[in-house]
Amino acid sequence: MTAPALRGTTVIRDKAVRKVVQQAAAEAVTGPAHAVSASATVSGRRATAGVRVALPYPAPLSREARRVQRHVLERTRALTGLHMSTVRVAVTRLTVTAPPVGSAPGTPDIRSPRRRWSQRRLPAGLVLVLAAGVTLACTVDVFRVHITGARPSPWRRTTVDWLAGHGPGDLPVTIGATGAALVGLWLLVLALTPGRRGQLMLAAAGPGWNAAIDRSAVASLIRDAVNDVPGTQDVKVRVGRRRIRVRGEIAFGDGATARAQAHEAAAGTLTDCDLRRVPRLRIVLRPAVTWQQPDTPQEALPVAREEAA
Repeated sequence: MTAPALRGTTVIRDKAVRKVVQQAAAEAVTGPAHAVSASATVSGRRATAGVRVALPYPAPLSREARRVQRHVLERTRALTGLHMSTVRVAVTRLTVTAPPVGSAPGTPDIRSPRRRWSQRRLPAGLVLVLAAGVTLACTVDVFRVHITGARPSPWRRTTVDWLAGHGPGDLPVTIGATGAALVGLWLLVLALTPGRRGQLMLAAAGPGWNAAIDRSAVASLIRDAVNDVPGTQDVKVRVGRRRIRVRGEIAFGDGATARAQAHEAAAGTLTDCDLRRVPRLRIVLRPAVTWQQPDTPQEALPVAREEAA
């Protein structure tokens, strides 16, 4: 029998493990094969791996990610014999595998999605902490006085004496009342106005759909589209709820052609965003300081002379 030291060593390359991990992830994911990519590193008998996948929607993402992770671990261990403790799973995008329940394919939902409202945890938490602190201090002091028979705390006696000696016309009382009124007005504005005003709602494709996109993302898409138009430069985009303003300069070329192409590119990008309420688009492109009127083509000069004659 050949001694163990003379039998040789089996080495599994990173590339082979990466292909095994990628194939195992593709088996666990419902979607196109190009939606899965993987990376792997082998060090002796140990291996680390990571996969980037596109998960189906709608589905519980945490459950689907754990299922992919578990399947990749089991398959890689069984096929390679390497020790792998965990697999990093990164969700790159979501793929719609089926239309929502109750909606026919190609039939848009009549109802418009409502705007998202923020929970406003910070202002509510500040008011809650302030009110709870003052109430708790007063309650503890009252219980201490009635149960133990001790004298009230100096801060409570001082506060009661000060309030007894000052009326509504005093300046400190007026300042305090004004501050309380402003805080109350601020809370009312927060309660009556929709939150997340930096987001634009997307059009609904069926019941239960509710998606939004940041205004900055829309501005970036339109800016890139207009910048790709030949001759444009220094493009600035401002996206509002009802209006989009695009400003820039024309460095070279025909101004009318550049404006038409810029408007077409921006309108096409805005259509691709599929917003529920499409803002009005306004584009202003001014000639740059170095811009010059394009020269008349040489072949057109003889024709012009003949017509003049």
